[in-house]
Amino acid sequence: MKKLLTLLLLSTALCAGAQINFSSILEQCHVKGSITIYDLRHHKWYFSDSIDAQRQTQPASTFKIPNMLIALQTNTIENEYVVVKWPGKTDTILYGYRPDIYHDISVKEAFEVSAGWAFIELAKRIPRTTYKTYLAQSGYGNNNLSERGDDFWNFGAFGISPKNQVDFLIKLYNGDLPFSARNMNIVRKVMISDTTGGQVIRSKTGWTRIDGRDIGWWVGYQTIGNDVYFFATRLEKQRSEILPSFSECRKKVTLAALQQLHHFYNRGTDVKP
Repeated sequence: MKKLLTLLLLSTALCAGAQINFSSILEQCHVKGSITIYDLRHHKWYFSDSIDAQRQTQPASTFKIPNMLIALQTNTIENEYVVVKWPGKTDTILYGYRPDIYHDISVKEAFEVSAGWAFIELAKRIPRTTYKTYLAQSGYGNNNLSERGDDFWNFGAFGISPKNQVDFLIKLYNGDLPFSARNMNIVRKVMISDTTGGQVIRSKTGWTRIDGRDIGWWVGYQTIGNDVYFFATRLEKQRSEILPSFSECRKKVTLAALQQLHHFYNRGTDVKP
């Protein structure tokens, strides 16, 4: 009965969300995927594809957000300025060749430049049982950490949906996670990626290659005036498909969708499907 009630509530929430015509934005970038946005002030969900918004895939480097929270909470690191020692090698086939990040690096910089090797080193110091406990308490993902590799967020059965990403970010914004206020403040500060045009964007990108597919993410939230918009954009393509703009499109389509919302609200008109 409890499970049925949960499903009914979820169905109601999705139906209450607006199906925005973001398809043209995605088409202009020649990509497939979905954009999920929650407008905090108006308490409204916007989905380009409400079905895809519920589909789970690997979180890739967006997992650096909960990963950093867990590392701080477990005292694996004292703060964002702790330096992670370069291990001397990394798998360039899996992660690409990026010599600019192959050096000792602070956790803050590793987050900003997405130096995955540094967070893999941190993960080696944190038991899987600890991860499972904090992820369950945070309501993040499916908690399937059966992948034997250290970076279970890139490969294996661990998955999260775009809507779940947004739900987690709302909890981070409100301070409703099982982490200290200090640690959540540190992560919120490290997440700041843009402060231009009167806005503050806190975000993280992600990209993994699995089962012949590229999966690209951009998740975060934008604060502008009295408004806060939480977003999770996930794009996918076949690895065999050549699309040089795939990486930049993660942000491009999201910003275009946010601008569409700003445009309608500034006109005093609600966004229509």
